[in-house]
Amino acid sequence: MVNQSPARGHSSPVIHRSVTPEDDASKRIPPTVPGSDIIGDVVGDFGIWQLRTILILFLCKIPAAWFMACIIFTGPELYPVSEFTCDTSYLEDSNASYSVSDNQCHVLDESSGSRSECQQFTYMSSFDSLIMQFNLVCLRDIFVAWTQYWHLFGVLVGGVVGTKMMLGISPRSTYCVGAVAQIVCGVVTGYARDFSLHCAFRCLSAVCCAIMFTAGQAIFADITAGIHRIGAIILYDTFWSVGVILLPGLSSFFNSWSLIYVGITFPTVLLILLLYWTPDSPRWLLRRATDRFAIDQVEEIVREGAAINDRTFKIPPDFRQQLEQLSEQLKAQPAPAPWRQLWVGKRAKTHMVAAHLSLAFFVINFMGMLLNIRSFGRDYLVPNTIAMGFAEIIGCFLALHFTLKHNKWKWQCAGIFNILAGILGCLGWIWTNADTMDADLKVTLWMIIATIPKAAVSCAQSMILACMNELMPANKKQLFVFSVVTWARIWLLSAPFFNVLKKIYTALSLTSYCVFSILGGICTSLLLTPRLSVTPAVPQMETNDKKEQSPLNAPVWTIESEVNNTRL
Repeated sequence: MVNQSPARGHSSPVIHRSVTPEDDASKRIPPTVPGSDIIGDVVGDFGIWQLRTILILFLCKIPAAWFMACIIFTGPELYPVSEFTCDTSYLEDSNASYSVSDNQCHVLDESSGSRSECQQFTYMSSFDSLIMQFNLVCLRDIFVAWTQYWHLFGVLVGGVVGTKMMLGISPRSTYCVGAVAQIVCGVVTGYARDFSLHCAFRCLSAVCCAIMFTAGQAIFADITAGIHRIGAIILYDTFWSVGVILLPGLSSFFNSWSLIYVGITFPTVLLILLLYWTPDSPRWLLRRATDRFAIDQVEEIVREGAAINDRTFKIPPDFRQQLEQLSEQLKAQPAPAPWRQLWVGKRAKTHMVAAHLSLAFFVINFMGMLLNIRSFGRDYLVPNTIAMGFAEIIGCFLALHFTLKHNKWKWQCAGIFNILAGILGCLGWIWTNADTMDADLKVTLWMIIATIPKAAVSCAQSMILACMNELMPANKKQLFVFSVVTWARIWLLSAPFFNVLKKIYTALSLTSYCVFSILGGICTSLLLTPRLSVTPAVPQMETNDKKEQSPLNAPVWTIESEVNNTRL
């Protein structure tokens, strides 16, 4: 036991510190955590080089959002009589008398009293929608749920495929493969004239989108460190929201669903061109380096980053030798713990159950609530879509605020926010049957109680994705993140079908999502980041460079947050 007594005349408390086996181990094992090795020392935790890379990689979220939400504008609701009518000319008995239901979906034979579904329609809409292409005007809600199911199934598969691809292919190459494949699949999806073929290629397009943003996160999470990495992952979804906001404007330029698909596909060509200014993951290359060429490539990447960040003075004379040593250290790292070990440890079972359930609830809400705005009427799609996008952005910045300013209780802040927002969202039943209420006022009230839970869900989801690795020891983090995200995406497949509840009551589908927000908030409140240090003060660290004196570069001593949280 080491006792440090304060000098006379000072009232500071006595600090007792026990030397533990972990302290000795930390002295024997060289650090290989991102941001504490030679790469982090040279390029820094964050700078112009990292910012440029992050902004380029964030752009892949925009087409991902377009492919997910485009169904709002490619398959809008059609109004009976004014935009489509049942064409009874296909009926064989021309002498019989037929009448058509008000919704133009059923034909009644007045002579026999039999009723059948209309099989042929005449359209008067100026927009060539996907609904008209496949004659699904009377099955629109089921059609939308079914196509969204295949898109979300593609996101699930793409996340797994992207993770497995990066076992043998570098993240930058994986990103490029996903981008090229997305262009091909996107065009085929737009011009498919068979419904099954359309669903299949919509699924493949989603696979490509998921591969891109999985590989993109692997790159920027590797070249940033500390709170900068956490902030980047939290704000990753803001560009998804930017895509949601831009989608109504993009769709307004086209009068056909096929052209909308072409319009949301070809901006990916720009992302491929921007790869010229996008580095590969340096530690991925070192971990799999088999010859001197890989070391040369990493050296070139790091030197470029140091030059852009104005940190070339940080490059030591034995830089290449230190890269070779880091490569050996990364290769010698122990294998990740098996999945069963994730359940072992203090609060491990609570964290496993709570994290899996909370993210599942939130991803269902995140996707489903956006599509649910169709329940509030076709005439309000554009402003409602934009409002939802801004709500998502506000939620991401709230997650960043909670993480930076209330780090100890950030989970509880996000959880309580979702509980309160979910309760607010359930109030829609008050005016569900208020037929005399002004239509604009009614939709405004609907959007108020929908956007607040949407912001809360965005806040909690981005926080979980960025910070859930703090809940596990180092050898369990990667598998824990992969398990939680994959589990959540499996349950995400059910999200589109909750929107069908609007056929019963408009408030029913929104209430179902708000109940999920409450349940997710309760589960999130059960999470608690382990506190690894309780020292009353942070020791002063000397520095010779003014650039290192920024408060953003100060060491964080409270939690273990230097984690490679990339395998999503």
